[in-house]
Amino acid sequence: MNRKAGKIKLIILDVDGTLTDGGIEIENGGVETKTFNVKDGFAIAEGIKYDMKFAIITGRMSQIVKKRAAELGIDEVHQGVKNKIAKMDEILHKYGITYEEVAYMGDDINDLPAIIKSGFTGAPSDAVQEVFNIVDFKSVNAGGKGAVREFVEYILREQGIWDKIVETYQDMSK
Repeated sequence: MNRKAGKIKLIILDVDGTLTDGGIEIENGGVETKTFNVKDGFAIAEGIKYDMKFAIITGRMSQIVKKRAAELGIDEVHQGVKNKIAKMDEILHKYGITYEEVAYMGDDINDLPAIIKSGFTGAPSDAVQEVFNIVDFKSVNAGGKGAVREFVEYILREQGIWDKIVETYQDMSK
């Protein structure tokens, strides 16, 4: 068992380039669109059912992120954040969690402070080299293409939760 992953109580995710492919489409009317991966969402929603906490911390503001987080059951959604460490400190204090119990996944330079402080870290395959070089978990998938699913599933497997999720769905066939 990966001892770092086994201690995780909270998974914090970046959005652009991690939960999405980093593309931002803005239509003529100013409507912004992003694409999220349904498999990422499934792993998050299932993790929440088994008491894993999730948070989103992102530097941009988007109603789409708020909507997607609500669909998945993520209560901690923090947008327009310039200092991710200060926001993480607030969240950890709220839940009585230490940095050792935090997993963080991000893809770019602005994620480095959070990655350096967190207990278990991950990056999509298309993360910038400075991030990819120092994380614990290197996804084979790109941001928005299942990297978050792979990261979350790994943590849940290490904690024995993923097998329970699979069994629950297998039992539905009986």
